[in-house]
Amino acid sequence: MSTLILGFQEMEKTAQWLVGGKGINLGELSKIPGIQVPEGFCVTTVAYQKAIAQNETYHALLDRLSRLGTEDREQVREISRQLRQIIREAEIPADVVEAVARYLSRYGAEHAYAVRSSATAEDLPHASFAGQQDTYLNMIGIEAILQHISKCWASLFTDRAVIYRMQNGIDHRDVSLSVIVQKMVFPQASGILFTADPITANRKLLSIDASFGLGEALVSGLVSADGYQVKDGVIVNKKIATKTLAIYGRKEGGTQTEQIEPERQKGQTLTDPQILQLARIGRQIEAHFGCPQDIEWCLVDDTLYIVQSRPITTLYPIPEANDQGDHVYVSVGHQQMMTDPLKPLGMSVFLLTTNAPMHKAGGRLFVDVTKMLASPDGRQTLLKTLGQSDPLIKDALLAIIERDYIPLTPADDKEQSPGNSHPGRLAASLNTPSEVDPAIVAELIARNQEALEKTKQSIQTKSGPDLFSFILEDIRQLKQVLFVPENMGVIMTALNAATWINEKVSEWLGEKNAADTLSQSVPNNITSEMGLALLDVADVIRPYPKVVDYLQHAQAEHFMDGLRKVEGGQKAHDAIQAYLDKYGMRCAGEIDLTRTRWSENPYMLVPMILSNIKNFAPNAGKEKFEQGRQEALKKEQELIRRVRQLPDGEQKARETKQMIDRIRNFTGYREYPKYFIVNRYFVYKQALLKEAEKLVQAGVLHEKEDVYYLTFEEFHEAVRTNKLDQQIIRKRKEDHVLFEKLTPPRVITSDGEIIAGKYKRESLPAHALAGLAVSAGVIEGRARVILHMEAANLEEGDILVTSFTDPGWTPLFVSIKGLVTEVGGLMTHGAVIAREYGLPAVVGVENATRLIKDGQRIRVHGTEGYVEILQD
Repeated sequence: MSTLILGFQEMEKTAQWLVGGKGINLGELSKIPGIQVPEGFCVTTVAYQKAIAQNETYHALLDRLSRLGTEDREQVREISRQLRQIIREAEIPADVVEAVARYLSRYGAEHAYAVRSSATAEDLPHASFAGQQDTYLNMIGIEAILQHISKCWASLFTDRAVIYRMQNGIDHRDVSLSVIVQKMVFPQASGILFTADPITANRKLLSIDASFGLGEALVSGLVSADGYQVKDGVIVNKKIATKTLAIYGRKEGGTQTEQIEPERQKGQTLTDPQILQLARIGRQIEAHFGCPQDIEWCLVDDTLYIVQSRPITTLYPIPEANDQGDHVYVSVGHQQMMTDPLKPLGMSVFLLTTNAPMHKAGGRLFVDVTKMLASPDGRQTLLKTLGQSDPLIKDALLAIIERDYIPLTPADDKEQSPGNSHPGRLAASLNTPSEVDPAIVAELIARNQEALEKTKQSIQTKSGPDLFSFILEDIRQLKQVLFVPENMGVIMTALNAATWINEKVSEWLGEKNAADTLSQSVPNNITSEMGLALLDVADVIRPYPKVVDYLQHAQAEHFMDGLRKVEGGQKAHDAIQAYLDKYGMRCAGEIDLTRTRWSENPYMLVPMILSNIKNFAPNAGKEKFEQGRQEALKKEQELIRRVRQLPDGEQKARETKQMIDRIRNFTGYREYPKYFIVNRYFVYKQALLKEAEKLVQAGVLHEKEDVYYLTFEEFHEAVRTNKLDQQIIRKRKEDHVLFEKLTPPRVITSDGEIIAGKYKRESLPAHALAGLAVSAGVIEGRARVILHMEAANLEEGDILVTSFTDPGWTPLFVSIKGLVTEVGGLMTHGAVIAREYGLPAVVGVENATRLIKDGQRIRVHGTEGYVEILQD
C-alpha cells in the first residue's frame, strides 16, 4: 500500500501521523455499521513532506518561526506569509500526482470533490483546531484538485493556525498536513450535531443545528439555523429560525447563494423522524469514539450523511461516581481558594489530609452533596452554610431543588450526617460551643507548633519505603491535631460572633457589616502578619541603593548567593532568609504540594519587596497594624456608646461587648490550621524530592519533578520497585495542559450539566458587576488584573482584580486599596485578610478578570457587594 494516498477504508488508528485528526476520524466513521460517509481518500503527510523536503528556505523559516512567541506578531505574520508562498509554488511530486489521479479514477474523476485540510495536531481530545486550516468545496477535475491540495498545504501556516499552535504549546516543526479529497454530496439540508449540549454541557441533552443547503453557510454565520434538542430519544425543544438564504453546490463547480422561497423560510428544516434518526446516529458515533462528539452532517434525499466528527474539547469532565444514579457535585476549589488544577501528587496528598470523601474531575476535586440534598435537614444545612460562603453555589443548588433533580427520600441518621456527604467544614456550624476560653488560641498554636517540630526531626532519619509509611502515619496524627473540636470551635465562635454583630447592629442601628471594621488588626493572624513582615524586609533593604539595584536586575538562579556580594547585601540576605524561615513554605496555590515554594525560589518575593520599597515609608508595617487596631477600637467604643442609648441598652451593650471580644480574640486563629498543613506539606515535599533524585540517578525518572505526575501511592511503588511506566507521566502531563484550559464549575451534575447560579439582587446600578460583600467600604482606583502573583506590578492605590487569592497572595494586600475576585466567600482567606487590613472587597464576581480590563478605573462597593466600571 502506498503511503502517499490512503482511502478511508484503508486507514488504521495508528495512521494519525499520516492523515491527521480529521482524516483518521473519517476513516473511523466509514467503518461504523450503518453510518453513511461520502467516499474519499487522504493525500498523506508523506506527500506534503516530499513536496517541501529539499527546500532549504522553508526549513530555515520554520526554525525561525519556532523561536518566536505570540508577542512577535509582525514577525510571525511575515514568516507565515513567506512559508505559504513557498508551499503554494512548490511543485507537487510526479508520484503524488499519479497517485491522486489513480484514486480519482477509482471514485469517479468526473465528480465534484471537497478538498479539506487535516493537520496532525487537529481534532484531538485536548485541542480541536477547528477552522484553523482551509477547506475548498465543489472542485472538479484533477488540475483544480491538485491546485487546492497545494492551497491546503499552505494553510498550515495561516496566521490563525500559527498563533493557535503557539497558544497550545505545539511546535510548528512537529506538525504536518494531510489533505482529504472527498466526494461532494449536494444536500437540501445540513448542519451540526452536538452529542452533549454545548451551552450547559449536559451529556444527556443532544443539540442539532440545521439549515437549508451546505453547512458552510451555517458555520460562516451567513444564515440562521433551526435548533432542536433531544433527550432520551424525545424531542424536548425546537427553535425554528427564519431562513432567507442558503448556499448550494453547482454541478459545474463552485457554490452559489440562493434565496429561500417565502413559504419555506419559516418551515422546519428537518422532520421530527429525521431529527430522531439523526440523534440515534449521533449516539452511535459517540459510543464508537467513547466521548461526546461535534458532528457535521448533511441530508441528501432521505439519506443522512456524516462528513466529519471530532471530540468536543470544551466540556468539563464529570466527577467519577461509584454508581449510575443522579448525583450533584460541589467544587472544593471554590471553598479552598484554589481553582487551578492540582498535579496528581499534590491532589493525592491533599486527599490524604482531608476527612471528606471527594471525587476527581479535570484536575480538581468535588464533593458529592446528593445525600444531603435528599434529606430535609441536610438540604437546610447545606443551603445555610454554602449560602454564607458562596451565594452562587446556593442559587445553583436551589435551581436543582426546584426541578426536583434529587428527590427527597427518607434516610437513616448516618446518611443524614453532614460529615459523611459534604465539605468537612460545613458540619462545624451544627456543633459550635457557646463559650470558648480565649487562652485556647495560644494552647492550640503551641500544640501544633510542637507537633510540627517533632515531624521535622523525625523525618530526617526516614528514606525509601519507610519514608512513605512515616508520612502516612504523620498525616494521620496531623488530622488528629487539626480536626479536634476546639479548632473548629474557635473558628466558628469568631464567625458566629461576626454574624451576630452584623445582624444586631443592622437591626438596632441601621448599619451594615459593622464586624468588618472590628476585625481589623486582630492578634494571632499568621497570614496577615506575613504581609506586614515583608514590609519590615523592605525597611532593611531600603537604605542600600546597590541592593535595590541588584533586586531590579536580578535573575532567579543563584539569587540569594549573588545578593551577598553587593553593599548591604548580607543584611538584606539575612532579612529575607529570616522571612523564609517563617513563611518560606508558602506560595500561591499552596494546597498543591507540587507548587514551587518561596524557599525553593526566593526570587518570587522580589516584585513584592520592590513594590513595598517604592510605595511605603519606613516602619509602615507596624503603623499599618496600629492604625487598624485603633480603627477597630474606635468602632467598638462608638457601637457600645450608641447601643447603650437604646431600650435595654445596658444589657445589649454587655452582649455586644462580649461578641466584639470574641471577634478580636478568635478571628486571627482562622488562618492557623492551614498554615500548619502547608508547613507539613513542605517538610514532606523536601523529603520526597530526595527520593525522586535517587530515581533519577537510577535512570527510573528523567527529572525529579516528574514525580509530581504520580500519585503518592504510585510514587511509593516506584521507590519500592525501582520501576516506572514513563507513558503514565507523559499522559498526565498532557492531561494537565488540558486541565489548565478548563474553567471548573461551582456545581456540576452526573449528567455533566453545569448549573450556574445568579445573584438575586434588583437594586444594583446599571452595568454593575454583582458579587458578595466581604469587607466593608467603598474605594475607587485603577484596576490591576493579575492572574499570576509573580507578575504583579502594583502602585499605591491600585485595586487587585484576580481569579482567587489564597494565603500566598497576602503580601500583595499591603500595596492595594481594594480587592475583587471571581471566587470567594465570607470566611475564605482573601476575605479575612481584606477585613483585617481594612480593604473594601467584593468576591465571587463572575468573569471579573475578563469583564474588567487592566488599567480601567473602577469603584468597589465592599459594603453592598458590587463593582462599577467608571471609565476605560
